[in-house]
Amino acid sequence: MTSPVSLSPAQAGARLAEFTVIDVRAPGEYASGHVPGALNIPLDRLHEAVPALKSAAARGSLLVVCASGVRSTRACDILAAADIDAVTLSGGTSAWEGEGRDLDRPAGGRATWPMDRQVRLAAGSLVVAGLLAGVRFPAARWLAAGIGSGLVVSAVTNTCGMAAALSKLPYNRAPRSAANLDATLDALQS
Repeated sequence: MTSPVSLSPAQAGARLAEFTVIDVRAPGEYASGHVPGALNIPLDRLHEAVPALKSAAARGSLLVVCASGVRSTRACDILAAADIDAVTLSGGTSAWEGEGRDLDRPAGGRATWPMDRQVRLAAGSLVVAGLLAGVRFPAARWLAAGIGSGLVVSAVTNTCGMAAALSKLPYNRAPRSAANLDATLDALQS
């Protein structure tokens, strides 16, 4: 499988009006700031959205966005397998904002750490806890080994089970005022 086409923030910004922008981050991340006009379809729910995305792609190009470009690249691969063309934003919303471009910040949105930062904190904390507990209870070192093994699998498969679990936590969910996935899918099909 080939890598999806990637656009720099400058390239995407110059053509933003041509795209239906899909943000595949967790709802809480999306609510803390997103590329203007982006619709939120979390990566773990992308399969539910394939018919609506196919309809939207028939009318124009899709630009898929996440925090850094990793999840959006994965999303483009999933869409390509469903015969849907999409491009990804190189560097994600971090690069977009880093170039001085505005993000939409909905009322009631709160700052949420990017998922990769949450994963690093959780994984690092569990490794340290396993090693410290291992001083008194040697079997606790298996926690550190398990987390390390999970990180290796994550790197090799370009997936992350810990991110999927963390995305379910309350602070990664959108505020009640945010649109739900059904409303997003309806908007894509009209």
